[in-house]
Amino acid sequence: MSGFALVGCGRIAQKHLKLLSEGHVSDAKLVAVCDILPRVARETGERFNVPWFTDMHQMMREIGGKIDIVSILTESGNHAAHCLALAPYGKHIVVEKPMALSVADADAMIATCDAANVKLFVVKQNRYNLPVRKLMEAHTQGRFGKLVMGTVRVRWCRTQAYYDQAPWRGTYALDGGVFANQASHHIDLLQWFLGKPVSVIAKARTALVDIEAEDTGAAIITFENGAIGVIEATTAARPKDTEGSLSILGEKGLVEIAGFAVNKMRTWNFAQALPEDADVVANFFEDPPDVYGFGHIAYLSHVVDAIRERKPSLVDGSEGKKSLELICAIYESVRSGREIQLSR
Repeated sequence: MSGFALVGCGRIAQKHLKLLSEGHVSDAKLVAVCDILPRVARETGERFNVPWFTDMHQMMREIGGKIDIVSILTESGNHAAHCLALAPYGKHIVVEKPMALSVADADAMIATCDAANVKLFVVKQNRYNLPVRKLMEAHTQGRFGKLVMGTVRVRWCRTQAYYDQAPWRGTYALDGGVFANQASHHIDLLQWFLGKPVSVIAKARTALVDIEAEDTGAAIITFENGAIGVIEATTAARPKDTEGSLSILGEKGLVEIAGFAVNKMRTWNFAQALPEDADVVANFFEDPPDVYGFGHIAYLSHVVDAIRERKPSLVDGSEGKKSLELICAIYESVRSGREIQLSR
């Protein structure tokens, strides 16, 4: 049984807490929680009947023997510092998206975990969505032929009340805007399917809320294989979350996954049809209660299996860094007004 300790008990932690405490992840259990806010730490610990701490080093010193995996669920801008501080304890690390807010920080995280001989897992749960897995199956089989274009659209609603929940929200130092935060999973999916990006040009603005970072933006990416990627992302959709979609277009087919969390197969068309294609749209859909979807169960189960079986991780630090490099290039383009070349 793998023991998970959570560092950070905010919004995304509620998903991890529920899954680990209710037995949704096989061979995993919650063993401790930590938050710098005493009231939050205490209430979370008491609610889930586990030891609680306000200092992660104290937690590691006192009950480190019960901990196999530490999940870093703090503000994005603090992920790197917390990872660097925790890796020397020799426990494997799960970090929520984005793994960091700079490529330099991501490199430091990878190097530190490697030096400590611990695995670094970056949460990209949408890769495990049912329709996304079906799309990757077709891609792996070569059914698309030459890839032409991929598009992601994030049309979510985040009002001023959301950003006012904590002073770090919507700041460049700790959160980033819609590209770094809400759209990071979708950007990951785009580069997962289309490959290595070589250039990007982007525009962004803050349309409806009072924050430092952007709530609305668009980007056009050129990939090494010649495919074009398009990102449309906003948290200014009103009055509610509307769409979190992905489409992949190739010379031999087109697939579109829709829903508000990349959760419903909407289009499945291939020039060379297979008998089972007729049922794909009807069978490959999910109806999650929120934009996080159901993928966290499969992702955390994968973490446990990868450690127990000593298997490679689907999204380790190096893989998680790929989408971060693209996000950082998007921000550089927004700031400079230029098309940015990514290193080949």
